[in-house]
Amino acid sequence: MSSRSTSRFVVVHEDDVGVSHGANTAFLELSRTGVCTAGSVMVPCPWFPEIAALARDNPDLDLGVHLTLNSDMRPYRWRPLTGISNDGLTDPDGYFWSEVPDVRRHADPGAVERELRAQIDAALAAGIGVTHLDCHMGTAMMPEFVAIYERLGADYRLPILIMKDYLTFSVMDYVGPVTTAEFDAASARAQQRGNPVVDLQLETPWEWPAGIEAAYRDLFALVPQGLSWLALHFNAPGDIELIAEEAAIRIGEYEFFRSGRASELMAEFGIEPVGVREWRDRMRG
Repeated sequence: MSSRSTSRFVVVHEDDVGVSHGANTAFLELSRTGVCTAGSVMVPCPWFPEIAALARDNPDLDLGVHLTLNSDMRPYRWRPLTGISNDGLTDPDGYFWSEVPDVRRHADPGAVERELRAQIDAALAAGIGVTHLDCHMGTAMMPEFVAIYERLGADYRLPILIMKDYLTFSVMDYVGPVTTAEFDAASARAQQRGNPVVDLQLETPWEWPAGIEAAYRDLFALVPQGLSWLALHFNAPGDIELIAEEAAIRIGEYEFFRSGRASELMAEFGIEPVGVREWRDRMRG
């Protein structure tokens, strides 16, 4: 990458790979065309085996682990790899809690760490060349668990998503009250290992009051100089309509990016898409 002071670098990231066949289809297609520069897989989800096979056949995919501690879709749910017990990871029906505050209130940190390690180990055992770690709906980055999140990055020698200002994290409107000291301490430890820090993390615009092009123009206009991260949710149609209330947004986002119009807008704003694999390789020296 060239000078961060004069350029806008953006990781165009697909979250929720593995949640559906359509998410896997979109990730492979948009990665091949260069529109999507990285993504991360939800290992507990039923479509994980498909993306693992695709990753083995396409080792250049920039694919991390979307550390998962909650199950937010209905009636489609997923459970911990470590099973159902009384450690607070699951709701009364035996699935991950739906909402982030419930995970924060109930989950034992020791159980959280065992589960997240199991997810990374499963991805590696399946043949995925894991490039990074981030987390579903920010749960693993909450104050109760962020030290674990950072420790996993250190132990597996993988970069983790961290942002300059924790309070700008796009999940803050649904995670409940947070304190910043725990994140700041974890971020400092990660930075000592050479972990990059993104200047701003943004996500899918979940409403398009003035239409899809206006929504993404507004999103790209927020990207500052330096390094940013777009947490997007591309999904080809076919099955996501049955499991996600916001399926139309996910499908529309996929179609907008595959049309080439998103790339044109990013070029207009001077945005240069970058991947994450380079971070891992540089950190490993």
